[in-house]
Amino acid sequence: MSLKTLGAQLFAKVIHGKTQKWANNPVATQQKVFGELLAKAKGTQFGKDHNFEGIDSMSDFAAHVPVRDYEGLKHYVDRVVHGEENILWPGKPLYFAKTSGTTSGAKYIPLTAESMPYHIEAARNAILSYINETGNAGFVDGKMIFLQGSPELDEKHGIKFGRLSGIVAHFVPAYLQKNRMPSWETNVIDDWETKVDAIVAETINEDMTVISGIPSWVQMYFEKLHQKAGKPVGDIFKNFNLFIYGGVNYEPYRAKFENLIGRRVDSIELFPASEGFFAYQDSQSEKGMLLLLNSGIFYEFIKADEFFTEKPRRYTIGEVELGINYVLIISTNAGLWAYNIGDTVAFTSLAPYRVIVTGRIKHYISAFGEHVIGKEVESALNEAMQGSYVSVNEFTVAPQINPASGLPYHEWFIEFEQEPKDLATFALAVDTAMRKQNVYYDDLIAGNVLRTLVITKVGKNGFQEYMKSIGKLGGQNKLPRLSNDRKIAAFFE
Repeated sequence: MSLKTLGAQLFAKVIHGKTQKWANNPVATQQKVFGELLAKAKGTQFGKDHNFEGIDSMSDFAAHVPVRDYEGLKHYVDRVVHGEENILWPGKPLYFAKTSGTTSGAKYIPLTAESMPYHIEAARNAILSYINETGNAGFVDGKMIFLQGSPELDEKHGIKFGRLSGIVAHFVPAYLQKNRMPSWETNVIDDWETKVDAIVAETINEDMTVISGIPSWVQMYFEKLHQKAGKPVGDIFKNFNLFIYGGVNYEPYRAKFENLIGRRVDSIELFPASEGFFAYQDSQSEKGMLLLLNSGIFYEFIKADEFFTEKPRRYTIGEVELGINYVLIISTNAGLWAYNIGDTVAFTSLAPYRVIVTGRIKHYISAFGEHVIGKEVESALNEAMQGSYVSVNEFTVAPQINPASGLPYHEWFIEFEQEPKDLATFALAVDTAMRKQNVYYDDLIAGNVLRTLVITKVGKNGFQEYMKSIGKLGGQNKLPRLSNDRKIAAFFE
């Protein structure tokens, strides 16, 4: 056993002990975080506008601070983006994580001196938790790869910004720098396919032990490795035994991965976002991820089936129940207050508190990490129809993850009133518009992870028949524009 391996095992025990302290005192831990957040931000513009000085309890907070999404908080964020200080959090943020927008273009999520360390610690502690549970630490002597966005950052009013994964790349601990791949030169390559080719060339002869990334991107990397070496990834990297992922559900990819690897490897699921690092898988035998209650984030939960009522109740950590779908609401040391990130979770354990991500409160597609929303598909279709005679009665979109041949794609089921003369040309026009609407979708197409979208024509009154089949014909029932599965698609197949 190397000194590095032994050191990792000892460090894992220390961190596990610290984790157990707050995990075993969840309510007190959250109350402490709550008090610290309010005390720190009471002098900010947001704190003054919402009477933080007069808030003495969590119920007071709910009364003074309404739940908002990015659009609701945007007028404050815009002031921060333009260089104003002490708006949402004391001073200025260190960075902005730039993400795909909803109704007003790109979103700029602040990362502060207080919040940034928790992003790094959570990723580290996820690995240490695995080491503590399994005793497996030999991988620390090998090479580790983190498939991520470019670490090159832009700057706006003295604050640097970029994608979260690129920002995090600047904070890799010194003890991992020699083990970390790919090289900086490769990591800054913009074109994803070129980048993956370069990563393959850099890593194929290395002792890769840990591989991390969104499953769809990692699958592309594995396929290129397999093509170049002519053998399974597990034979190329004989000591590869740990896959770390987040962003999308791994299960649809698991069989494909095991085939590409040639064997099963342990995995760790993470729940990171630009707004915060919320949870990580702390057990290989228990379902769910440990909710991080001591990371500068105060959590509230609204039952998903009550979310759109006039005044839904906001639950705190001591009030949640198992198996209920909750909308996740956060207040953070980056200056997000009663913020709806759009994700829904359900608790699989209350001692400790573990969650699974159940989806989004609104319809979406994120089978490959693209987070396509309703406005984006509607805008893309409208743009493609501009100046043409084409008209559409109804449509819905679903991912095709496992096509009979070729790359996966988004399948658009459209009932036309006036059909295009050339369906393929029209589909390409919609796809081009979609790529402008959603940067992640554009990346997936450019990187050859997805092929351009496919349009399947639906016969006259086809959607009416579908709604009838599920007992939702007429009234205020609406056809979902987006599905992250193929339940609706199966009806037309």
